[in-house]
Amino acid sequence: MALPQLIPSPSSSSSSLHHKPSFNPNPLPYPLSPNPNFFSSRLRRQRRRSSSLKCSASSFSERHHTNSKSDDVVELPLFPLPLVLFPGAILPLQIFEFRYRMMMHSLLQTDLRFGVIYSDAVSGTADVGCVGEVVKHERLVDDRFFLICKGQERFRVTDLVRTKPYLVAEVKWLEDRPSGDGEEDLDTLATEVESYMKDVIRLSNRLGGKPEKEVQDLRRNLFPTPFSFFVGSTFEGAPREQQALLELEDTAARLKREKETLRNTLNYLTAASAVKDVFPSSSSS
Repeated sequence: MALPQLIPSPSSSSSSLHHKPSFNPNPLPYPLSPNPNFFSSRLRRQRRRSSSLKCSASSFSERHHTNSKSDDVVELPLFPLPLVLFPGAILPLQIFEFRYRMMMHSLLQTDLRFGVIYSDAVSGTADVGCVGEVVKHERLVDDRFFLICKGQERFRVTDLVRTKPYLVAEVKWLEDRPSGDGEEDLDTLATEVESYMKDVIRLSNRLGGKPEKEVQDLRRNLFPTPFSFFVGSTFEGAPREQQALLELEDTAARLKREKETLRNTLNYLTAASAVKDVFPSSSSS
C-alpha cells in the first residue's frame, strides 16, 4: 500500500521537513532486522521491511557541555540513530559495530537500558531522546546482537561524559507538565485525534485499492499522554516532526499538533480520492 503523504501544519515550521514523509498506522513503527529464529511469529507478521541500523560517528556540540548538575541527573550510554523512539514504542535493532557491541556487553551485565537519540547529517544530534530498554536479545556467533527494545522515559542531555568507545552523557528525565486544559479536554482531544487517524487509514486503504472496513480501536484504553506518544510513533518518514513532538512537554500541545497534521493529511487524501472518483484511470498512472 502506498502510504499517504503527511502534511504538517503551517505552525510546524520549527521542524521543517526536506523529504516526503508518510503516515504509518502500523503500531510497530520501526524496521525489523532479519532473523526468523529470533523474533516471535507475531512480530514476523508485523514485519514491513528488513534493515540494519548503523550509527554514524556523531558528536555533540559545545552546548552539551555544562557545569551545572542536580541530584536527578544520571549517566546514560547513548545510541544516536536516524529515527525517533517514543515511550511505549517497539524498536528492533541489529548491533554490529564494535563499539556498540561493547556497549551491549556492558548493558547485559547491568540494567539493559540505553538512550536512543535522533541524529542526522543536517541537524546533528538532538538534545532530547528516549530510553530504550532491551526486552529480548540474541547474541550470534560473530558477536552481533539482535535486540527488541521498548521505549521508556524521555530525557534531555545536560552534559557529555565521554565519546569513546561510545557516547555516555549525563541526562535529566523529562515529563509532561500539567496542562492548562482539564483532563476532560485532554480526553476529548485524544478522541478527536483518534477519529482523524481512523479517517486517514480508511481513505488511505481506499486509495490503495483495499476494502474500506471498519478501523479497529486505535486508542486501546490509553490515557491521553501515552496515546499522544503512540500517534507520534506512526508518523513514519518524518523524523524531524517526530522529534518536535517528542520534545514537547505538554500533552495538549502534542495532541493539537498531531490533530492539525492529521487534518491536513485527511484534506489531502479527500482531494486525491475525489480525483480518483472522477478520473479512475489516473490512480494507475
